[in-house]
Amino acid sequence: MAPNSSATRPKAELDLADQLGHELVRLVRLINKAKSQVSKQGPDGIERAAYAILFTLIHEGPQRTSRLAESLHSEISTISRQSSSLVQHGLVERQADPEDGRACLLAPTNEGMRVFEENRKQRNQWLADVLGDWTEGEIQTLNKLFGRLNTGIENHSPQLADANASAGAPAKGANA
Repeated sequence: MAPNSSATRPKAELDLADQLGHELVRLVRLINKAKSQVSKQGPDGIERAAYAILFTLIHEGPQRTSRLAESLHSEISTISRQSSSLVQHGLVERQADPEDGRACLLAPTNEGMRVFEENRKQRNQWLADVLGDWTEGEIQTLNKLFGRLNTGIENHSPQLADANASAGAPAKGANA
């Protein structure tokens, strides 16, 4: 986190930031616990971590392994192993790189898109269940505030922003 002039902030503002920090840590812990309750492999035999590759390829388009590793802050060997599994399961395919025929790009297949959508639907169902007793207005407010928080983080610390992240919420029907 970038240093700023927090010494000049009023105590009440810092106390509110501390409360938010506590709730964010709690949220991350709960999400991590929820993820760990799901088996390390999905129902289709793919490591859960490999879905990050599929997500990236679907949202950012075909990429080289090295670019995926950079984008996902992972080792090339890890990306290579996980992408090989995705290829073996027919979720990703290797394509010739039009800029350099010696290299290949990884791209999602139709089956990869289908599996991704199925996982997305499961996530959305889980979130809808969690928010089942919230009003539509409360959920819209939460979405708006999370979007504003994410944009604030990206604006304050641009090095943390995803290269292809949109400033607003995804369009209706967009894959997220």
